[in-house]
Amino acid sequence: MNQHRLQQLTAQILANGLDGIALVPGPNMVYVSGIHSHLSERPIVLFIPADDEPAIVIPTLEAMKARAAGIADGRIFAWSDDEGYTGAFQQACAQLELSDYLLGVEALHMRVLELELLKRYAPGLQTTHAEPLMMALRLVKDDAELAAMKKAIAVAETAIERLIPRIRIGMTEKQVAAMLTQELLNGGADAIAFGPIVSTGPNGASPHAVPTGRKLQAGDLLVIDWGCFVDGYPSDITRTFAVGDISEELRHVYEVVKQANAAGKQVAKPGATGRDVDRAARGVINDAGFGEQFIHRTGHGLGLEVHEPPFMMEGYTEPLGLGNVFTVEPGIYLPGKGGVRIEDDVVVTADGCQSLTSFTRELITVG
Repeated sequence: MNQHRLQQLTAQILANGLDGIALVPGPNMVYVSGIHSHLSERPIVLFIPADDEPAIVIPTLEAMKARAAGIADGRIFAWSDDEGYTGAFQQACAQLELSDYLLGVEALHMRVLELELLKRYAPGLQTTHAEPLMMALRLVKDDAELAAMKKAIAVAETAIERLIPRIRIGMTEKQVAAMLTQELLNGGADAIAFGPIVSTGPNGASPHAVPTGRKLQAGDLLVIDWGCFVDGYPSDITRTFAVGDISEELRHVYEVVKQANAAGKQVAKPGATGRDVDRAARGVINDAGFGEQFIHRTGHGLGLEVHEPPFMMEGYTEPLGLGNVFTVEPGIYLPGKGGVRIEDDVVVTADGCQSLTSFTRELITVG
């Protein structure tokens, strides 16, 4: 159990008038306890009371993880496959006195299964969203978190450097994606952060395209969005390449996106908002006449999850602070022709923001 984070979370629980929060397997549980487990048919719930020690409902086969995290045996409600989990939930709800509790739960992660069990055995239980409390802590990355993300970025950038000379006209998007995945794993990635987006020609007009059997052709734009996990934290980078000679129109679009990327990073600083970053990047694209072809937000937070707050978008008006990490990734998407996106990972510093990604933003020709 990370005692510093536990103390910070307890303070947030008290400040928000909650009696405690409940976490299920996923990034928030890892952040507080270091317990890594998969969400499966075997329910696990970690309880963080405002005025008592942590407790957990967990399968017997994983109970050693709870002990390793420092949870006392008397606070571990273990259950076996033979006996089932209902008894453990009933015992936990009774011992923790969850009836008439105001409990923060993860709206984006907790399932109906866990919620129904808690309400069945804790009459009068009231729930509220725990995400605001957790994000208040997770928004600011400490030195260890930043170091992990820098490693993940270094692995990702080395992988793309090794991939570029291997790309050839006539290869399929799937082939390029497979080669990139192998380079990431060979280069030290613990896992890929998401299935790489490799899209060419008209397919590049879809921001979240899935690699297909389409072959790279001269004159295409090639969009590659990739990343990996190292020490539990991800990288998320996008670069766009020219496949052979491309038209002046596409070169112009590339330059506009590059300028928008720079403009978004320029305004990112303590006190600025996600809306400010979005408006700065979007303004460049609007002024160039491509506003309707920029069809997504300018960026998203990066941490234990590839997408988390803060968000670089019109409606996000919370001020940015030191240690916030997020992407700046404007794009222009031309139906039937292709797309351009340039994405950097940045951290807010006292002087503004620092780009953690260093791979060139100049247009590279492949093939």
